[in-house]
Amino acid sequence: MTDTDVRLRDRLSREITGDVLFDSFSRGRYATDASFYQIMPAGVVVPRTTDEALRALAISRDAGRKVTPRGGGTSQCGQTINDGIVIDLSKHLNKVVSLDVENRTCVVEPGIVLDDLNRQLKKHGLWFPVDVSTASRATIGGMAGNNSCGGRSLRYGTMRDNTLSMDAALADGTLMHFGEVSRDPAASNSGDKATALFRDMLALGAREAAEVSDKFPKVQRRVGGYNLDALTPRNAPNNMAHLLVGSEGTLAFTTRVELKLWPVIRNKVLGVCHFGSFYEAMDSAQHLVKLKPIAVELVDRTMIALGRDIAMFRPVIEATVKGDPDALLIVEFAEEDQADNLQKLKQLSELMGDLGFSWNNGTRKWGGVVDVIEPAVQTAIADFRTSGLNVMMSMKQEGKPVSFVEDCAVPLPHLADYTNRLNNVFARHGTRGTMYAHASEGCLHVRPVLNLKLEKDVKAMRAIAEEAFALVREYKGSHSGEHGDGLVRSEFHESMFGERIIADFREVKERFDPGHVLNPGKIVDPPKMDDRSLFRYSPDYAVRELKTALDWSAWPGAGGGFQGAVEMCNNNGACRKLEGGVMCPSYRATRNEKDVTRGRANTLRLAISGQLGTDALSSDAMMDTLKLCVSCKACRHECPTGVDMAKMKIEVLAARQVRHGLSLRDRLVGFLPRYAPVFSRFAPLANLRNNSRILRALFEHVAGISAKRTLPAFRRDVFDPHDEVFGPANGHEVVLFADTFNRTYERENLDAALKVLVAGGYRVHIPKPTDGNRPLCCGRTFLSAGLVDHARAELDRLVATYAPFAARGVPIVGLEPSCLLTLRDELLSLRSDETAKTISAQALMFEEFLVREAAAGRLSLPLKPIAEKAIVHGHCHQKSFGAFKAVEQALRLIPDLKVETIESSCCGMAGAFGYGADTYDASIEMAELSLLPAVRRADAGTLVIADGTSCRHQIKDGTERAALHVACALAMSLDREAASS
Repeated sequence: MTDTDVRLRDRLSREITGDVLFDSFSRGRYATDASFYQIMPAGVVVPRTTDEALRALAISRDAGRKVTPRGGGTSQCGQTINDGIVIDLSKHLNKVVSLDVENRTCVVEPGIVLDDLNRQLKKHGLWFPVDVSTASRATIGGMAGNNSCGGRSLRYGTMRDNTLSMDAALADGTLMHFGEVSRDPAASNSGDKATALFRDMLALGAREAAEVSDKFPKVQRRVGGYNLDALTPRNAPNNMAHLLVGSEGTLAFTTRVELKLWPVIRNKVLGVCHFGSFYEAMDSAQHLVKLKPIAVELVDRTMIALGRDIAMFRPVIEATVKGDPDALLIVEFAEEDQADNLQKLKQLSELMGDLGFSWNNGTRKWGGVVDVIEPAVQTAIADFRTSGLNVMMSMKQEGKPVSFVEDCAVPLPHLADYTNRLNNVFARHGTRGTMYAHASEGCLHVRPVLNLKLEKDVKAMRAIAEEAFALVREYKGSHSGEHGDGLVRSEFHESMFGERIIADFREVKERFDPGHVLNPGKIVDPPKMDDRSLFRYSPDYAVRELKTALDWSAWPGAGGGFQGAVEMCNNNGACRKLEGGVMCPSYRATRNEKDVTRGRANTLRLAISGQLGTDALSSDAMMDTLKLCVSCKACRHECPTGVDMAKMKIEVLAARQVRHGLSLRDRLVGFLPRYAPVFSRFAPLANLRNNSRILRALFEHVAGISAKRTLPAFRRDVFDPHDEVFGPANGHEVVLFADTFNRTYERENLDAALKVLVAGGYRVHIPKPTDGNRPLCCGRTFLSAGLVDHARAELDRLVATYAPFAARGVPIVGLEPSCLLTLRDELLSLRSDETAKTISAQALMFEEFLVREAAAGRLSLPLKPIAEKAIVHGHCHQKSFGAFKAVEQALRLIPDLKVETIESSCCGMAGAFGYGADTYDASIEMAELSLLPAVRRADAGTLVIADGTSCRHQIKDGTERAALHVACALAMSLDREAASS
């Protein structure tokens, strides 16, 4: 860091209360967006208020540094990266400033996330309809910067069409309101700076009106360059905010945005149109839009195939995709009256028939419509469609679909010819492309598969770009149809618009920002799009060979594939969602880029490639990066590219313990299965710490265990049955896995499970370890400390004991999700032999087993009512492995019990995480997001259900309510039956 930057950092730290980040790890996390570029900023500021944001702008300008405003950092074209100061507005500047329900308008801060805004508007029957696929993390400021469009722009228009006004500061700090202005000369004679600027812009618009009319593409999805057409007399009254929209932060620093709102969609239906020929699908789009749908979205063969390999999307594809289509067009109708929507679906099928399509035809005209009326299925399709980018990026290979000709837009009559010729361009350069998105607007997300680590592929990218943009110009389309210009397309503005318009763009930039302080290099005076020094994988990018502890062979690269697994993160930011699912619980609590899966993956990539210094992987800064990762595994399930940060954290912990050894806390956590049997014999002595304030404080000081927590109490009566077999001799066999936590601390759960299984007529095995030593363990605690070899040794013992049962198809059933599901996950990362695979395949959660048996007609339990209602919190690992629904289904076996799921992320305890003195506060923040408030709202008669040991302890600590394992609830129901008989 230069002396100038040191002084800049120090001044920012003195005058701003928000985060000021100049360390290499933090800067690295802001060096990328969702494009293939990487530019290391000088520093990052996360202001708490608008005044602080503007103060950061002024201080940075005074220091001669560029300033780039940033929201979610999901731009496809490199708009939000630069080598100056990045100002992150997403953490604090995310409020609704005002709402006018009657006039359907609102004013918001630029850092508010679209989904968050719409959640707040929904109760008023309103929404903001520029529904981009990144709605769960895209901020309104970023959407305004890019002139976002969304899937339903056919009805609602673009961001520009729905922006009424903006407040913003020029680079010199002048605050201005950008809205409608008059072209009346008499109204623009005052001498203030805003009036003079607006007068000059209107004059430019009048002067260049003919050129703008001639050179600007006549398609709705034109977001390239500056919106000079907003300045021409034809568009009077002129709205100056529309000049800022799409300007990518290069003209002014936005502080407020006034938005036009719409009534929420109340009824809708989907028609999934199938085509045996991609060309025919594209040619049909121009006809389908005549039915006035609100969207027509493309899903191509590649996306369908990739979706089938992703667990979260497989069910919806199986439910809605018929046969083997080359393409789908998802047609959405949303009329006020559902009867009208159903009529539209009928007309859609008729139109497909009129166009010559039938399920009985040959490939070229094979096709038809699958109607989707059920809202849940519609939501699942929408989730799949909006995840298109990440689905495409889930390819486990060096080459990935690359965004650079991604969102060109052409008039619909030319769409089929354009895509056909574009595929020929790809083929000439030795690649193929993926295509999806907005067929209704002639704007497809087109991505050729390239490996930008290779010079030959970079050259191919350049050639493809030049040829593709030439095609777009031929069809009088737009080379920027949705995602803006950034570093990718700005270079090509001259060939698209001509020299005169380019000179106009430069004139606008100079008039607003003569010092080129605000995000320079975008739209005006850009670098070459193929300048590899600006790439995420620059010419000198390399990952040294490293020894890894787990199996990463499904991916390419160093570390047995660890490199490829880390590089799967494309920075699209699905992990930044604030509601729905589980990922990423620590980010939801802190809103820090450091604490989101994307931030961690970026840091790992920079570390293993040597960009953060030597030994960065095992450094203290890396541990700080992973400190709040609770290993919930939600990213494993919810990240469409499959970034498994919990597994990656094990690698980091393993590398760190080799280099730095273990802390006392690591030893206490990791070796719990080894010392627990001994401590249980001396339970009163082992539990002294819980009852002494002095011992708690001492324990916190020497072991880092929070004095605010009560540790699970050891007990002498651990679960240790003398017999190994229970239940009728002719019953179906099952193995009950007695995990360390339930065996040691909560044996009543294992007793209950055993009672239920025996009552169901099962022959229950609880085999002793084959080596005759301590009880069996899954190795989970060792993995949490990076002690992979110890974990492998424990799993080897378990495999040896359970192998004979698994070999004959006996299910292995467990109660603790983190332990049982280790057999479905980490076991296969530590052992790849057939015996391990067989055991993994037989591993089932207790509820999964019961639900499966009930569905097969083999389960008969004499259950009686025990309560009117139960609220259920799902363990993160259950959700990650799709095992949570079985909890709800098992509870519904209890008569008259209403089951309600708490929409919660991680409970925050997460094994030993919540016990740490340094992580206690974050643990409570996570729990308070939804879980603890929901439990507190429940009346005394409502059962609280949580399968996870940690979850139950968090609920007890936070609410004084005792939560039950499902096994206990079912056993209570059995006891009620026994008592009544």
